Amino acid sequence: MAPIGPASVLAPSVWERLREHTPARIGLGCCGVGLPTAALLRFGLAHAQARDAVHVPLDTAALVHALRDDGWPEPLVLHSRAGTRRDYLLRPDWGRRLDEASVRLLQKMRGHGPSPDLVLVVADGLSALGIQRHAVALLRAIRDTQAPDWVAAPPVVVEQGRVAIGDEIGELLGAQMVAVIIGERPGLSSPDSIGIYLTYRPRVGCRDAQRNCISNVRPEGQDLITAAKRLMWLAREARRQGCTGVALKDLSGLPLTGAIALDAADMPKTLTNQRR
Repeated sequence: MAPIGPASVLAPSVWERLREHTPARIGLGCCGVGLPTAALLRFGLAHAQARDAVHVPLDTAALVHALRDDGWPEPLVLHSRAGTRRDYLLRPDWGRRLDEASVRLLQKMRGHGPSPDLVLVVADGLSALGIQRHAVALLRAIRDTQAPDWVAAPPVVVEQGRVAIGDEIGELLGAQMVAVIIGERPGLSSPDSIGIYLTYRPRVGCRDAQRNCISNVRPEGQDLITAAKRLMWLAREARRQGCTGVALKDLSGLPLTGAIALDAADMPKTLTNQRR
C-alpha cells in the first residue's frame, strides 16, 4: 500500500471537479470515522443558514417599498391568524386563514371594480429570506409575461402565511385564480428557495391536489424568468380548461433548471460503469 502523506491528502481529486457542477455533498472524504473538518464546518454553516431562514421575520415595510418603486399599485398587507412566529410554526392551521382585520379589509374591497383574473399573493412561508431576495424580481417577470387584457389586483403581502391562505384571499376578492408566491422549507443548500402555487376558482377548503406547484425558484434552481413563463402558461391553460392541479398537466416544454453537462472523463470509473 502506498504511504499516505500530505501530498496525497491534498492532491485534487475527481470529486472536486464533480463538485463544481452541483451543490450536493458528494465525495466529502473522511477523517478516521468522521468527516474532514472543512466539510463538517460547511455543513454546520448550511444548517445554521437553514434555521435562520425559518426564524428570521419578513421585512414587510422594505418589501412593500420595493414593490412601490417597481411600479406596482399600493400592495395590500394582510396577516394570518398566527400572531407570532412561534404560533405560526406550532399551529399550521392558523397560518392558512386570515385574521379578522384582514378579512374585513378584503370584504370592503370586493365589488369595487371587476373581479380580478389573477391575484398575486406573496407570503413569507418558511423562508422569508427567499421572499426578501427574489419576490420583487419574480413579480416583475410575471408582470412582463402576463396578458395585457387580464384584470389584475394589487399585489397582496401576507405575514405568517401558508399556501392555503391564498384560497381565502381569492374567494373574498372573487378572483378567477390566485398564485401564492411563498418561501419554501429551506434545505441545506437552498435556504432562499421560493415556490409558486396556482389555484383555479380558489375557495376555503381547496385541497393541494387542486393546485399546480412550481418549486425551487431561485437563481441556482429554476430561474425567475422561466418560472414566470411557466406560471403564465399554466394560468392561460387553467382558464381554457377550467381547472388546476392534477387535472392540468405542465406541457409548456420549459426547462426545470439549467442543464448540467458532464464529460465522462470527469466521472469516477465506478460511476461510468454504473451508467453503462
